[in-house]
Amino acid sequence: MVKIASWNVNGIRAVHKKGLFSSFMIDMDADVVCFQETKAEKSQSEHDDMGYFEYWNSAKRKGYSGTAIFSRKEPINVIPGLPEDIIDKFQVTGDDFGDPNEEGRVLVAEFPGTFVATVYTPNAKDDLGRLALRHKQWDPAFLAYMKRLEETKPVLFCGDLNVAHTPDDLANPKPNVGKKGFTDEEREGFQSFIDAGFVDTFRMFHQGNGYYTWWSYFAKARERNVGWRIDYLLASEKLAAKVKSADIHPEVMGSDHCPVSVTLSGQL
Repeated sequence: MVKIASWNVNGIRAVHKKGLFSSFMIDMDADVVCFQETKAEKSQSEHDDMGYFEYWNSAKRKGYSGTAIFSRKEPINVIPGLPEDIIDKFQVTGDDFGDPNEEGRVLVAEFPGTFVATVYTPNAKDDLGRLALRHKQWDPAFLAYMKRLEETKPVLFCGDLNVAHTPDDLANPKPNVGKKGFTDEEREGFQSFIDAGFVDTFRMFHQGNGYYTWWSYFAKARERNVGWRIDYLLASEKLAAKVKSADIHPEVMGSDHCPVSVTLSGQL
């Protein structure tokens, strides 16, 4: 059995300062842990050697974005970012907010039987100023990359996808229709993953609403469980057959997001 966890830490140094990082790693006891929004370089992350190989893709802009993969088993290969030809094909060249290719948003670890990818999808912004990038460039480019990897071996990709796929994935769907995270365009981007054969592992085991991974810091939203499910683990159909459980861990504090995890039979 192998366990993979994913967590948008909203600043890994902040989690360290709260004294919550080591306990999370010990309690989660995952073979691979994928992080998003690390907001740090590897050298800035201070923790004891916990028996993991660490791989980081940090943003050029300090204290912003970034991804990391911690793995007990050394991967065959680790690949940061989107491939150049896919960037060119989908014209993922950035916008007024910056160049997503310089924001450390994608990191892939290759294992003997599986690719594990972590992604921190660009936020559409309150004024939807980055929605065009999301819809026309980022989502199709990222999907194309995952499908390319899948030609070689099954893929599991995880992270903060910054979208609630269905009305069941947020506590208040009606007032949020058309707002960031719940626009038709963003939901269509997620549906494209499903249509391409990737499986939302959590929905293999849990149906309905009330399952969320992000909560606003305002109005005691987390305490009242008024949240959004925007953090996912999606698997190739071949890999989904090996998924034995998929969970959300709202009890884990330290970020406005909580971790998600899957347990697979066999090895990566």
